[in-house]
Amino acid sequence: MRAETAIQQYRETARRWLEAHAATHGAPARRGLTPEQDLALGRAWMALKYDAGYSGINWPREHGGQGLGALEKLAFEEEEMKFGFPTDYFAVSLGMPVPIILRYLTGDWVLERARAALRGEEIWCQLFSEPSGGSDLAGLRLRATQDQATGDWRLDGQKLWTSYAQYCDYGILVARHDPTLLKHQGLTYFWVDMRAPGTTVRPIKLADGSDHVNEVFFDNVLVPDSQRLGPVGGGFKVALETLVIERHHASDPAGFGPALNLFVREAAAADVDGVPLLEDGRVRERIARNYALQNGLRAIQARNQLMLGLGMEPGPEGAVNKLVSARARQRLSEFVLDLRGAAGVTWEPSGRLDDWVRSWISAPTGRQAGGSDEMLLNTIAERILGLPQDHRPDKGVPFNQIPK
Repeated sequence: MRAETAIQQYRETARRWLEAHAATHGAPARRGLTPEQDLALGRAWMALKYDAGYSGINWPREHGGQGLGALEKLAFEEEEMKFGFPTDYFAVSLGMPVPIILRYLTGDWVLERARAALRGEEIWCQLFSEPSGGSDLAGLRLRATQDQATGDWRLDGQKLWTSYAQYCDYGILVARHDPTLLKHQGLTYFWVDMRAPGTTVRPIKLADGSDHVNEVFFDNVLVPDSQRLGPVGGGFKVALETLVIERHHASDPAGFGPALNLFVREAAAADVDGVPLLEDGRVRERIARNYALQNGLRAIQARNQLMLGLGMEPGPEGAVNKLVSARARQRLSEFVLDLRGAAGVTWEPSGRLDDWVRSWISAPTGRQAGGSDEMLLNTIAERILGLPQDHRPDKGVPFNQIPK
């Protein structure tokens, strides 16, 4: 009980601090900004959080964090999401790339990168997906060729759907160093300088008008062997570690869409034929179902965070978080648009996370990013329910003998 009280006090203190800055850095301040202006506001917000002690809440102090627990992190992020602060540019950076390099690298350089990322001064991206691989990470074709004289590497190929790559300073990626091995064995993991000669980033325009995802081309890009994470051929293991971090750190019960309390406020202020929406049983049922669902996902997330904090490896429950939250976001966004009637098709190009129209249009993207629904369902079926694996014709076959 004492621990719960301490977390609640931490949450309330954080909420008051967030409320004090919502007008200058939250959703109201972001409306009408260009992407460049919004990013600048985001960098200012990250620096403000760092100075106030709200960055890297559960990171070790030696890595620039606060040394607190997973529950404090969850409490702060749940409150922060309610105000629409410009944190989206930095979520991948702090969620996967920086934590994984801190596992494999030591010294002043990596600590400088971690602090710069926490302050929003530098951004990292995660270059995993490829045009021919879909959600099959082991099916990638980006080639890494090692110079036998120097030990350094050359990268050639393409990555796809890389979030915010156009703003990034560094990235992490997996490349195929030996296509004659089994597809999971011929992979090696690197970190790369996104401004290295031969690197080209091209933004992709999505249905909602945003261009936060990119295709990235590597044309004979030099990568020193010192930028390798893990052993040669050990890339798939490091990639799985990264994906575990992604499943359990980069999760939001609202599916990274508008918060449920925003819908409650809108329903409280609206009516149909003079009857308040909150008195409609269908609206109340939808609120109750989403409230129960999101609290269930928070419980899974809190359990996994505590396991990570104790040095344990969480199970596959992160797949449930991702699958359920993204689908629920899409359904709730569609329900809001239906309630609005003709007004539901109003489009505001500068809309952010509090925009239900943008949320509905972009929800399918969220159901692909970080693993498609089909891959998540397979994970749940095989690793949680214990069902037999799908037939895999490429199992036990060298990568260069798998039909294209």
